[in-house]
Amino acid sequence: MGQHIKPLMIKTIITLIMLICSIVFLLPFIWMITTSFKIEADVFKYPIEWIPNTWNAINNYTEVWFGDYPFYTYYWNSIKVAVLTTVLSVIVSALAGYGFSKVRFPAGKWLFLIVLATYMIPPQASLVPQFLMFRQAGLFDSHIGLILLGSFSVLGTFMLRQFFMGIHTDLIEAAKIDGAGHWIIFWRIAMPIVRPAIATYAILRFIWTWNDYQNPLIFLRTDQLYTIQLAMQKFTTINGEFYSLMMAAAVSAILPLLLVFIIGQKQVIEGIALGGVKG
Repeated sequence: MGQHIKPLMIKTIITLIMLICSIVFLLPFIWMITTSFKIEADVFKYPIEWIPNTWNAINNYTEVWFGDYPFYTYYWNSIKVAVLTTVLSVIVSALAGYGFSKVRFPAGKWLFLIVLATYMIPPQASLVPQFLMFRQAGLFDSHIGLILLGSFSVLGTFMLRQFFMGIHTDLIEAAKIDGAGHWIIFWRIAMPIVRPAIATYAILRFIWTWNDYQNPLIFLRTDQLYTIQLAMQKFTTINGEFYSLMMAAAVSAILPLLLVFIIGQKQVIEGIALGGVKG
């Protein structure tokens, strides 16, 4: 009996510790949300008012979304850039990953090593050449240029290649015997099998693109083309003394990320489990 109680106690203690750590990590996020609902005079009250006595959420969020610096324009810009970048990056990475894993061609392994070696180059080292190329190509200060920058991912290619390699070769050969070409095999056989991995990468790519600050800062100049990250920086500069407004802007900026993860968390878990079983 005692042998069964001891593991249960250890598991209970670990669960309680994890619960306490979770609460500690969530406190800044909770403070940010509650602060966005407060009037400015109540922001730094001590002790902290976790539930505001005076609610000012409507005024705060109205000022953020429809005030002198309206967020709805930058929200649309970020959604457009993030969604199109994610779709294009998933297509390119999936095709490249399948090609490097299941299509045999001369120097294929060497070409993949060359592609993989480019991941060791710091992104900052390629900013100047990219800037010059995009300016000469007429893609500077445009969303098209920003989308193209994030649409070709070495990490995405490597990640999906590893999952495509987990598809048994006999399955591919059986499809070839039945007369299927690589496009049919890719679309009807390989893609459904690695769907959780593709969903995982799509969610990660969306989050990376949404949070990207460096590329929009370098490649965008027109205010109306700004993404949410540049808008946050400018909004903070203008309203730096109003913490309730800044917290309302911050909550608005991270809301799509929470929604994407909540909707896609099942696919993320399946992708991680698929990678664990493969490994």
